[in-house]
Amino acid sequence: MKKILVLGSLNMDFVIRVKKMPEVGETILGEDVALVPGGKGANQAYAAGKLGGHVTMLGAVGMDPYGSSLTKNLQDAGVDTEGILRSKNDATGQAFITVYENGDNSIIVIPGANGRLKPEMLQESMKYIDECDYIIMQLEIPLETVRYVKELALRRGKKVVIDPAPAAAGLEDSFWHGITILKPNETELGILTGKQLRNETEMIEAARSLVFKGVETVLVTLGEKGCLMVREKEAVHFPAKKAEMVDTTAAGDSFLAALVTALCEDRPFEDAVEFAQTVSSIVVGRHGAQTSIPWRAEVPGGV
Repeated sequence: MKKILVLGSLNMDFVIRVKKMPEVGETILGEDVALVPGGKGANQAYAAGKLGGHVTMLGAVGMDPYGSSLTKNLQDAGVDTEGILRSKNDATGQAFITVYENGDNSIIVIPGANGRLKPEMLQESMKYIDECDYIIMQLEIPLETVRYVKELALRRGKKVVIDPAPAAAGLEDSFWHGITILKPNETELGILTGKQLRNETEMIEAARSLVFKGVETVLVTLGEKGCLMVREKEAVHFPAKKAEMVDTTAAGDSFLAALVTALCEDRPFEDAVEFAQTVSSIVVGRHGAQTSIPWRAEVPGGV
C-alpha cells in the first residue's frame, strides 16, 4: 500500500456543549466539557490509521501530559509517531470547541507547539517526506513551513494534498502551483479567492480560478449538500449521504483522510469520494473529534 505523511497540528480539544451561541456580552450555562484528542493534522492521521492507511504523523507537541496523551492516542490507531517533535519551550496546542444543539460548532485554536513547527525544525525529518507517496498538510501550522515542504515534496515527485483551514486570504499565486488536491469548504473557498459565493456556478468559477493557478483538483465540501469536484475541464457534484447530525467536529478531517486512504489503495477518484462521504456520515452522527472516527470494519463497504 502507498504511504501517507500527515504534516500538521496536534491539539488537545476542550469540547463545550451548549444549546445556542451566546450573544455579545451574554453569559450562558454549558451542558458539559470534555477533553478530546484533536488538531486537524492529528485528526487526519488518526482517521487514516483507523481506516487502514499506512500513515506517519509529523508535528510538534509540548513536554506536557497533553502531548504524551495525543501521541499515545495516535499510536493506538496504528500511526507512526516517530516524527512528532517535543518542544521544551511551548505547551501542546489547545482548541476550545463549542458544539451547539443543532450539531454545528465554532472553534478557537491556541497553536502552542504547533507554531514552532518551522522549516529549520524539519531538517532531521526529511526521510519521512522521502518515504511517503501522499503528503497531507493544513494551515494550522506556519505557512512558511507549508510552502517549504510543498516545494520539497514536489521536487521528490510526491502528491501534495492541502486542507486550507483556517483559510488565509491573499495567498500568492505560486502557493497553488503543484497541489494535487485542495479541499476547502464553501466558506474557505470564498476567503481563498476573495469572492462571494451565492450559488454552485459561482463556486465552480472560484474553484476553477485556483485550478488555473496550478491546483489539479479542487474538492469543495458542502456539508449536508455533499461536495463539488472541480478540475480544468469538469465539475461534478456528489450528493451527501443521509446522516443524523449530532456533531460536525472532525467530519472534514475524516473525509480527507478517507479520500487519501482510498486513493492509496488505487481506487478510482469517484470511489474514493464515495468512501470518504460514507466515513464522514458516520462521524457527524457521533460526539467529539477523534472519538467520532470509525474503524475500517465499521464502514459499510469499506472492507
